[in-house]
Amino acid sequence: FCTPCLQQCLKPKKPVCGVCRSSLSPGSRALDLEKQIETTETTCHGCSKKMYLSKMRSHAASCSKYQNYIMEGVKAVTKEPLHNTRNFPNRFTFPCPYCSEKNFDQEGLVEHCKALHSMDAKQVVCPICASMPWGDPNYRSANFMEHLQRRHRFSYDTFVDYDADEDDMMAQVLMRSLRDK
Repeated sequence: FCTPCLQQCLKPKKPVCGVCRSSLSPGSRALDLEKQIETTETTCHGCSKKMYLSKMRSHAASCSKYQNYIMEGVKAVTKEPLHNTRNFPNRFTFPCPYCSEKNFDQEGLVEHCKALHSMDAKQVVCPICASMPWGDPNYRSANFMEHLQRRHRFSYDTFVDYDADEDDMMAQVLMRSLRDK
């Protein structure tokens, strides 16, 4: 994860998991996992040097061959930016479908609706789903609050390339997996 993404996940009031966006709660250290990281060997994909997993992060920061390997992967999945940004849908801020208050990020919309509209039974269109390529801007959710809590616990842009079609993404994954062997 990049630093800005992690900072969003680790907000002081409500830290969440970077992958599934479920709430994090304080707990004890996973000593068995730490031991496994200290004793499991791996190989650098750049220079083929063997080391323990616990040393891989510091090695990767200084290994130019590993950094080249990562950049090759980035180039393989990066496309040129879209030139026509006027037709690009806003997938970052959303209006409340109940009161039309604007400019909520996904987490803010969920929190706002839980705080102010949890008892509102009116069927509304999910503004997050409506902004997606597969979204139906006319579909009204029978239980919007349940929908928000089940479907929007994580941000789609963490996992989705909106500009790549399914066949392209599958080909990229297969090519990358063959190189990683």
